[in-house]
Amino acid sequence: MRNINRLLGIMEKLRDPQGGCPWDLQQSYKTIVPHTLEEAYEVADTIEREQYDELRDELGDLLFQIVFYAQLAKEEQRFEFDDVVEAICDKLERRHPHVFGEASYSSAEEQTAAWEALKKQERTDKQPQQTSSVLGGIAHTLPAISLAQKIQQRVARVGFDWPEWQGVVEKVQEETDEVRHAWPDEQARQEEIGDLLFACVNLARHAGCDAETALRHANRKFIARFQQLESLALQDGVSLDEASLDTLEALWQRAKAAGN
Repeated sequence: MRNINRLLGIMEKLRDPQGGCPWDLQQSYKTIVPHTLEEAYEVADTIEREQYDELRDELGDLLFQIVFYAQLAKEEQRFEFDDVVEAICDKLERRHPHVFGEASYSSAEEQTAAWEALKKQERTDKQPQQTSSVLGGIAHTLPAISLAQKIQQRVARVGFDWPEWQGVVEKVQEETDEVRHAWPDEQARQEEIGDLLFACVNLARHAGCDAETALRHANRKFIARFQQLESLALQDGVSLDEASLDTLEALWQRAKAAGN
């Protein structure tokens, strides 16, 4: 607790109107959100790159975001950091009655079903008007791919899902054909591409993949491969701006062969 209290004290001083940091004093809940998202993605990136020596610092940056929100709430007499900690402790104990209570489950599937039932009841208690919707309580500010996967996971729990992955592949092919047919119409083209992306996320889910993670991996792979292409072009004295598509493709294949 000593270090937590130190951090809370630093945050309070940064927001002190009489001697705090001008930048911190200008911030609000909404202005901090982009920084919170960035820090969360930096944590994810560090883990995916397996750079665990960096993880401590990245988690500290993310924790600071939580402390910042709590300080703003304290100034507005809404709640304090201790209330945040108490709320998550209560939630974890409530959602794990098999660990902190008398409940017992015969399988991981039964425990997962109980977990989802508890979450649904919590959403109902918070927003009774949304009790009829399986999709109630989903944060629409999630990244679009993550939101799509969350939507699909929710509706799958009530049976609205393809029974086999082959059906999803056929759906992706169908949506690809619809993009091709809609191409002359800009508005229709965008809508059909959205449907195609949604189907691709569904395919990732059926494959047991997290679609957001899979796409981040593809992005990193493309960057590494293209940077290898640039190195090969430099070695060959080739200007990318002036190279033909055939030349670029040949460089790309060499970059792939090099293992990137």
